[in-house]
Amino acid sequence: MRRAIELSMESVKTGGGPFGAVIVKNEIIIAQGWNHVTQWNDPTAHAEVTAIREACKTLNTFDLSECEIYTSCEPCPMCFGAIYWARISKMYFANTRYDAANINFDDSFIYDEIILPFEKRKIPTFQILRNEAIETFKLWSKKDDKIPY
Repeated sequence: MRRAIELSMESVKTGGGPFGAVIVKNEIIIAQGWNHVTQWNDPTAHAEVTAIREACKTLNTFDLSECEIYTSCEPCPMCFGAIYWARISKMYFANTRYDAANINFDDSFIYDEIILPFEKRKIPTFQILRNEAIETFKLWSKKDDKIPY
């Protein structure tokens, strides 16, 4: 956790947001990340996501189930989802999402939006061409050599 906090401090000093994360396997740090949103002009370049990307490259897998993540702050909804999609086995965090909200990193609007029916969300959302798109899902379900994830 101390390394994740160090990374968050380095990020602030170099123009990034105050977030850092490390991924550990067998008690060894195999990947680390910090917030690069403003440097890379990439809204997905959060500490946890950059650490997950590095860990996957290092281990040459999308399955991080043998790993743990230490993050300087409770993950936002995107990072929380990425941690689950990566199958990370354990998560530790320091600051809370409420601490983050106190310095204007407030994700509560996303938590509020995600539970709404799509027609009531602030970003106008419409389902279209489902009958065409479902064909891809049918193809996937019949595929014998797919890699499930």
